Amino acid sequence: MLTRIWPKTDLRTLIMLLAITSIVITLANALYATWRVQRMVLIESTLEANRAYATKLASTTEVFFQLAESQLHYSATKLGNDFDNSELAQEEVNRLREQTNSFNSVAIVDTDGVVKAISPESMMLKGMHLTSQASREALAKRQPMVSKPTLSVANNLIVFVSWPIWSNDGRYLGYIGGTIYLKKKSILNALLGEQFYRDGTHVYVLDRNDQVLYHQNSQLIGKTVPGIISDQERQNRTNGSLQLIDEETSKLAGYAIVPTTGWMVVALKPTDVTLAPLSGLLLKVLKNSVPFALLTLLAAVILSRLIALPLWQLARKASQMDTQSVSGEINGIRAWYFEAAQVKRAMLTGIGLVQDKIGRLKSEVQTDPMTNLLNRRGLGAVLDYFLAMRQPFAVLALDIDHFKRVNDNFGHDVGDEVIKKVAQALRSSARQTDVVCRNGGEEFLMLLPGTAPEEARIIAERLRQSIADSWIDAVGNITISVGIALWQPDNGSQEQSLKQADAALYQAKNAGRNCVMLAGQDALVSSITR
Repeated sequence: MLTRIWPKTDLRTLIMLLAITSIVITLANALYATWRVQRMVLIESTLEANRAYATKLASTTEVFFQLAESQLHYSATKLGNDFDNSELAQEEVNRLREQTNSFNSVAIVDTDGVVKAISPESMMLKGMHLTSQASREALAKRQPMVSKPTLSVANNLIVFVSWPIWSNDGRYLGYIGGTIYLKKKSILNALLGEQFYRDGTHVYVLDRNDQVLYHQNSQLIGKTVPGIISDQERQNRTNGSLQLIDEETSKLAGYAIVPTTGWMVVALKPTDVTLAPLSGLLLKVLKNSVPFALLTLLAAVILSRLIALPLWQLARKASQMDTQSVSGEINGIRAWYFEAAQVKRAMLTGIGLVQDKIGRLKSEVQTDPMTNLLNRRGLGAVLDYFLAMRQPFAVLALDIDHFKRVNDNFGHDVGDEVIKKVAQALRSSARQTDVVCRNGGEEFLMLLPGTAPEEARIIAERLRQSIADSWIDAVGNITISVGIALWQPDNGSQEQSLKQADAALYQAKNAGRNCVMLAGQDALVSSITR
């Protein structure tokens, strides 16, 4: 079966693809976030504007009714002093209708419901008995009131505002009242119809029963429509806003309640009209973002070339590692950032060490024949490699306690077996990256790359305890002493660190053996000689 080999993409192309993808995603995310935020802002600002507008109209309507009642109150007080004066009565109704322009008609009615005066007189109701629900309610309650919207005798939808008339001695004489036409021209109609918005917002007014009292479409006045809030909300809230969604359209509504009448003024605007400027706004954002995106892309092209060039040059030289001049050519490559510099250093190290010293690490020349551990020469090669790679490490200097007694008491063959047992224990306890070598006689060294002081101490203590707990035939238990030192690339030489480990080992010997000492810390004693 044939396997298709896909062409490999270089680093420069990958960086370009990453940059383009990042720019596109960032731009798309910015547009989407802008759309979301601006959409929310437009909706919330429209809802608040409609609520404020409805509240303003409701407040204006409330003030109007208060003024109308105040005007009627003044006339009622005046008429109470001379209720039977027909000229005064006619003068007051004419004044109220013509001077204030608050009412479409004004009438004075006595306790029997008979009209004593009316303006305009063309209505020809003077002397007639009124039987309308508003008139009966005003006579029955004998208090200021604003009636529910009702149909008049002339089939006009009206609101009746009345004020009781009392004599000086406290007798109820009747009432004076004015009508406001809802379908025809009136001051209330003018107040509600004066629109300051030219952006698709329209206003309508509902009574307590959701009957339309005012609408820009006069055909809807007097009809009942679905309410936008519940009766409970209507009682508990004086104003508010909400989004109305039906099967066809979505609208943003603000509402407010007129306290005197309980009417609801609603300001409404279609959501699509509110959001119409959004597409133009996104287009402006896109126009302003594209130039910066192109500049970013240009910068990405330049940077991708600068970043990829050293690695591309090093990659070409990697296939020429066996040539004699490759070291000089690699040295001539400008590795201007950390990763490229590390790759360059590693390649040079590979040329200098992998072909020479690392190869010799595996040779018999660098291996102790008795223990199969590295000898001094192997240790030197490892130290050179660590130096070239700037690899920090912890060094453990280990020595078998009282080894001379073993040789003296049991012979050198047994002594060799003890050395092998210790070497085997060190090898089995070492990590994969650790380096174990025999430094000579009963002395050993362990290099622990990248190991912190406390971690090195724990490893050394574990080794000490493991050897102390082991049993060797013909000898029994043996112990070791351990000295620890650290080497950092920028802090002293390797030889100095090895001497420090050796000095710490002698401190451990002087402290009674079978213990661990860290260079520079005299008090660090892990165990005392048994």
